[in-house]
Parts: sequence; structure tokens; C-alpha cells
Amino acid sequence: MATEADPDVGAVRSFNRFYTRQIGVLRKSYLNSPFSLTEARVLFEVAHRENPSASELAKDLDLDPGYLSRLLQRFEERGLVSRQPSLLDGRQHHLALTNRGRKTFAPLDRHSREQAAAMLGRLGAPDRERLIEAMHTIETVLLGAHAPESPPYRIRTHQAGDIGWVVWRHGVLYAREYGWGAPFEALVAEIASRFLREFDATRERCWIAEKDGRNVGSIFLVKKTRDVGQLRLLLVEPEARGLGIGLRLAEECVAFAREAGYKRMTLWTQANLDRAQHVYKKLGFQIVREESHNLLGTPAMGRTWELDL
Repeated sequence: MATEADPDVGAVRSFNRFYTRQIGVLRKSYLNSPFSLTEARVLFEVAHRENPSASELAKDLDLDPGYLSRLLQRFEERGLVSRQPSLLDGRQHHLALTNRGRKTFAPLDRHSREQAAAMLGRLGAPDRERLIEAMHTIETVLLGAHAPESPPYRIRTHQAGDIGWVVWRHGVLYAREYGWGAPFEALVAEIASRFLREFDATRERCWIAEKDGRNVGSIFLVKKTRDVGQLRLLLVEPEARGLGIGLRLAEECVAFAREAGYKRMTLWTQANLDRAQHVYKKLGFQIVREESHNLLGTPAMGRTWELDL
């Protein structure tokens, strides 16, 4: 059994002291916010999970259920978190950030990203690679057999041929599922063509979801104005739905928009696209305008959504 005299124990404790100081765990508030580290972590989990329950958070974060309950009660009193009874189990309540909660959490999330970026920014490429690999090694070794399974897909940026695939699959799927024909496919082709011609790598991005070596999803962020980024062409193949791919793609899009310096995001979608709108609501987008139109070849109701960053 390891003892205090064991040099390995000393090394672990020394690293723990170093890293807690490095990320500011010992400060009264986390990242100069009004929240402690524990409070910030709970807000993060509620923001990034699909309607978690309090018992789920207590188990996964190893928090005392009573302490977590009191913490959530304070969040509710401040209008940051809402609870909705589970339709499957009346004893459980699902948690979600309110609009006020999302606005409160956004700068905290941004500052956390900036802190990590600043730490990495001081390193050259070789040291940065060594650091990330070392972090991965620590996580893998300590989790061991209890490590969660990786999602059955991966998210990457676009490469040659992907944009043509996006146009093709939009044309096929939306004709099959909604009856949208050539006008819609032409609109998608126009968006995709402009993205390739005017691509600004510092402020625009396309992400592709892959599963079993095949493309199964897409999303774009394009520059609308200096301060506004536009989310476009979210798509998930039918056989890949239910895996959280749509939400993950949209999260990547929002995170990049913040890092790129946009102040607001906007998107235009149709009232009958329920799955996509569920994702947008989850991320805090709000409908700011509705209008009927015939741009897709059939009568439709368009909705403009916005998200303050």
C-alpha cells in the first residue's frame, strides 16, 4: 500500500496542488464570476446535457444529493434553472437553463474557453501536443475500465467533396421527407457555392459528422455581418438520428461563433422542421420573426431565430 513516504504519492499531491492553482480552483469565485467552481460545473452540465435529472447530476458529479438540491433551489430562486416533472417518472424532475440562465452562463463558458486558450497559446506546437497527450493519458489511465464509450460518430471540418455531398443529401432527403424540389436544392447549392468561393477560415466553418466512415450530418457557420454569424444547412441522416449529432453539431457552431468574435447568431428555418427547432431551443435561440413564403416550391412558414452571444 502506498504511504506518505512513497515518492509517487508525493508526485500526485504535488501535481494536484500545481493544477488547482493553475486553473484557479482555490479562489473564492470561479473565473471572476459570482459562482464557485462547483456551481459553475453544475451550470455547465445543465447547459450541455439533454434535460438531466438532479439524481443523475449527483451521481455523475459525486455530489451529496442534499447539497445539490439546495444549490439547485438557489438557482431556481435566481431564475437560472427550471424544473419540469418527468413524464415517465413522477419522482424525477428534468432540469434546464432558463433564458436568464443561458445569458448568465454564456460569459462564464466563454471565459473558461479563453482561459484554456491562453494556457495553450503560451506553448509551441510540440509542447502543446505533449500536453494534450499527457492529459488524455491521465484521463484514460484513471478511468480505466470505467471509461465511457466514445460516441459512435466523429465531428470534423470539411474536406474535398463534402460540400457537394451536402447539396446532394439536402436535395434527396428534403424531397423525400417534405416534398421540397428543385427550388430548395438550388437554394442549398447557392449557399454551398458561396461558402466555397468566399470562405473566410477565421470566421466561417463547415462541420461534418461521420459514422462508420460515412458522412451522416452537416452544419455551417457563415459570416452574415461583422457582428452576426449565420447557422446554415443543419442536416442529420435518418439512420443517425437519436444519437445527439444535431445538438453536437450546433454546439460546435455556437462555440466557434463565440471564439470568432460574433456578438449574435441568426438562422432561418421552417416551422415544420421540429427536430431542428428542438436543437435551437435547447441552445437558447429565440424566434424573432415569422413569415409565409413560397421560396421552396411549396407554401411554407419561415422562422428567423437569434441568439445573443
